[in-house]
Amino acid sequence: MRYLPKSPSERRQMLDAIGVRSVDELFASIPEALRIDHTLDLPGPMSEAELIRYFRERAAENSVGYTSFLGAGVYNHLRSVVTDTILLRGEFLTSYTPYQAEISQGTLQAIFEFQTLVCQLTGQEVANASMWDGSTATTEAVLMAERITRRRRILVARSVHPEYRQVLATYARNLDMHIEEIGYTTWGQMDLQALGASVDNQTAAVLVQSPNFFGVLEPVPQIAQIARGAEALTVVAIAEGVSLGAVRPPVEADIVALETQSFGMAPSFGGPYAGVIAAREKYVRQLPGRLAGQTIDAKGRRGFCLTLATREQHIRRERATSNICTNQALCALAATVHLCLLGKQGLQEMAEQNIAKAQFALAELEKLPGVRRVFKGPIFNEFAVHFPRSVRLINAQLLRDKIIGPLPLGPHYPELTKCGLLCVTETTTREDIERLADAVRETLAVPV
Repeated sequence: MRYLPKSPSERRQMLDAIGVRSVDELFASIPEALRIDHTLDLPGPMSEAELIRYFRERAAENSVGYTSFLGAGVYNHLRSVVTDTILLRGEFLTSYTPYQAEISQGTLQAIFEFQTLVCQLTGQEVANASMWDGSTATTEAVLMAERITRRRRILVARSVHPEYRQVLATYARNLDMHIEEIGYTTWGQMDLQALGASVDNQTAAVLVQSPNFFGVLEPVPQIAQIARGAEALTVVAIAEGVSLGAVRPPVEADIVALETQSFGMAPSFGGPYAGVIAAREKYVRQLPGRLAGQTIDAKGRRGFCLTLATREQHIRRERATSNICTNQALCALAATVHLCLLGKQGLQEMAEQNIAKAQFALAELEKLPGVRRVFKGPIFNEFAVHFPRSVRLINAQLLRDKIIGPLPLGPHYPELTKCGLLCVTETTTREDIERLADAVRETLAVPV
């Protein structure tokens, strides 16, 4: 986007058009005591050439040439330039979603295709048009379960992403919801015995993530069976969408919250991404966000319409099922294009590469003295490893070799001090993995 400054005469013309004498009048509604009456400590105005040079210098500060083994909810996967090319088209490139939706048939069709793909991936019957991200989608899925069951008690696996749990706790703080956490076993999975002892007729939902924060696959069918015994709903969160190319979809779940970042979206310093909720069709009236549908017009031609819009800007506030005022339509489009380019076989092959490379990386690290796998459960592309010394110290050494090492688990799980979470995707080469193992070996050999 080009930098287009406004001249004093153009500003004067704009002020005259809206009937005010100065820019200060635009802020008359703000109490004078709350206004800033001094110049901000910001660098002076720059020309277009200076701005371009400034941002090129900032870009040069990025970690070019580094190999990353971080995952934990944000994943580096292969992306096609075709996706970015389509996103930059004027028909789609917008920061917001259309209010007069039916005149934007292309946008609605893209949303409809996105919803269809999500249903095929998750094994559910309906899906919404996307939400902010996986954490908010997970929380909205829990709130959806609370509305359906009219119960207030939520059982959450402690193996769910810590930040997802923080978002849920923030929402629940003023909603009179009671959240209890269920621990994990030596397999890194939700403790089914503890779950069975905790679930009761006041439980609205059981929330579990698979693959979970430790990278371990959860036994969703058994969890759903236990929840169903108390007529509670099962909510499954999925942070790593590529896993659905190899892992059986959570068809036993009542509601699925999916983060679609892995489908055509770069890590991008943490966002923006697109979360989505899929569920059984009987719960569609409680589905938050927007839902595009397919129909036929008066001439019998195929068309698309906004079937459901359940936010407070469309209907009476007391009937709204969400106060999220936008969906990540452009990010959802990226996921749609990416999945269509990959196809079923392509996604399966990508998932299989993730599994194979993660297993290889785990085997290489387990050869090192004092390094061992933490959990016994099956993994996809992430795994937790225990090191004989501080993960932070190891990472500091790895950075010298341009390697971004594992995520320390201690800050989130005090009982897992000296444990780190590593992620390996199809973008990680065999040479990268061997270089990591060699660097860790050298680091461990250095006396503390």
